[in-house]
Amino acid sequence: MNVQEITLGGGCFWCIEAVFQNVKGVMAVESGYAGGHVINPTYEQICTKTTGHAEVAKISFDATIISLVEILEIFWIVHDPTTPNRQGNDVGPQYRSAIYYHNEEQKNIVEKSLQAIEEAGVWENPIVTEIAALHNYSKAEDYHQNYYRKVGNRNPYCTYVISPKVEKFKKLFRQYLVEAE
Repeated sequence: MNVQEITLGGGCFWCIEAVFQNVKGVMAVESGYAGGHVINPTYEQICTKTTGHAEVAKISFDATIISLVEILEIFWIVHDPTTPNRQGNDVGPQYRSAIYYHNEEQKNIVEKSLQAIEEAGVWENPIVTEIAALHNYSKAEDYHQNYYRKVGNRNPYCTYVISPKVEKFKKLFRQYLVEAE
């Protein structure tokens, strides 16, 4: 086993968490906050759009099953990395597209992945994803953890925002789908 971590922001952390919980080789996904200047912010503080944090998912994965390159391939497609400070109707700096790498090797992989997705022409508009070393990370409150698995489509947000992203992942990335699905 080769356990690694990467921290990704792609709008609401519930969406990124829900997608990556279905990925073969992902061992854990934790919703949190990263990139800001307030130590251990609360969700309420994040919502003021003044802390500088992004909603993120810290993904722990077994690199002998899925590589960081493959994780990033999924990331680039399941959210829109071309919209600054927004994903759909979620607007604000906390919803920015971001990749927070944990070491220099990851930084190099992330930069090559960005170049590859740009060269592939998947997105019509320029990619605006923030790429930076992980800093000032804190775990989100417990009620945010495993949100989609706990609440599912009983919440309209899940029905109209999260479910389509999960379905997009399942359709386009079947080879990475957890066997139990």
